[in-house]
Amino acid sequence: MIVKDSFLAKLRQAFNLNIYEVKIWTALLSRGISTAGELSDISSVPRSRSYDVLETLEKKGFVIMKLGKPIKYLAVKPEEVIRRVKKNVKEHADNKLQKLEEVRGTKLFDELKLLFDNGINLVDPTDLSGAIKGRENINDHISFLLNEAQKEVVLITTADGLARKAGCFRKNLKSLAQKKINVRIAAPITKENIDVVKELSKFAEIRNTQRINSRFLIVDNRKIMFMLMNDKEVHSDYDAAIWVESPYFGNALSNFFNVVWDKLEDGRKVIGKYKNNNI
Repeated sequence: MIVKDSFLAKLRQAFNLNIYEVKIWTALLSRGISTAGELSDISSVPRSRSYDVLETLEKKGFVIMKLGKPIKYLAVKPEEVIRRVKKNVKEHADNKLQKLEEVRGTKLFDELKLLFDNGINLVDPTDLSGAIKGRENINDHISFLLNEAQKEVVLITTADGLARKAGCFRKNLKSLAQKKINVRIAAPITKENIDVVKELSKFAEIRNTQRINSRFLIVDNRKIMFMLMNDKEVHSDYDAAIWVESPYFGNALSNFFNVVWDKLEDGRKVIGKYKNNNI
C-alpha cells in the first residue's frame, strides 16, 4: 500500500499518533479486516511491533479485535473514530483541569505564590519587560494583563484589531465590567465592525478614531503592551509586541492618551448614525 508521507503526517498531527500507529491504521482502513502479520507486510511496520501497535490502537478506539485463530482486526468507521477521539480528549482535558483547580487553595499553591512573591521583589524594575512574538502568544499575555487589572484598562487598536479583540477577550472584558473596572477602547468604527462595537459597548466605553494607526494596551497606568507591526501588513505568526511594567512610562502614556481621548467621537453617537442611516 502506497500512502503519501504528507497524508500520514496530517493524520499523525490530527489524531496524535506515532508513525507506526498511523501506518498500521491506514493499512487496516484499506483492508477493512486483517491480521497483524498482513498489516505488518502492507504497512512496512516490523512484525515485532505490529502487535503492540494494534493493542494501542484498540485501546484508543481505532480498531476492534476479532477473537479467533488467527486473531484479526476490524477497522472502525472514521466518523466513529473522530467521535471517540473527541470524547477521550475531552475527558483527558477535564481531568487535567480538575487536577489544576484542586491545586488552588492547597499548601502547594501557597508555596508557589510565596516563591513568586519573594522572587519578584528581587527583580530589578528594568527587567520587568520583554518581547513577545506571534499573535497567539501576544493575546495570551494580553489576557493575563486584563485579568490582573484592578482600576483601569486602556486599549487602542485598529478596525480589524477590534474585531479580533472581541473574539479573544469578550469574557475578560465582561469580567472587568462586573468588577466595575473602567475600560476605554479607541478604534476606527466602520460598517464592517459596527456590530462588534455594539457588543463591546456593554462592557467598555468606545470612541471612534480614524487617523491614529496604533495598537497598545495600558493596565492600571503601569503595565503596557505595545504592538510593533502594522496588522494589515504582517502575518499573525510574525506579529510582535513589547511589554513593560513601569508606572512612570505608564502614567506618561496614559496622559497622552487622555488628551487624544477627549477629542474622539463617542462610539454611541457613531452607532446612532449608522442606525439612522439604516446602514
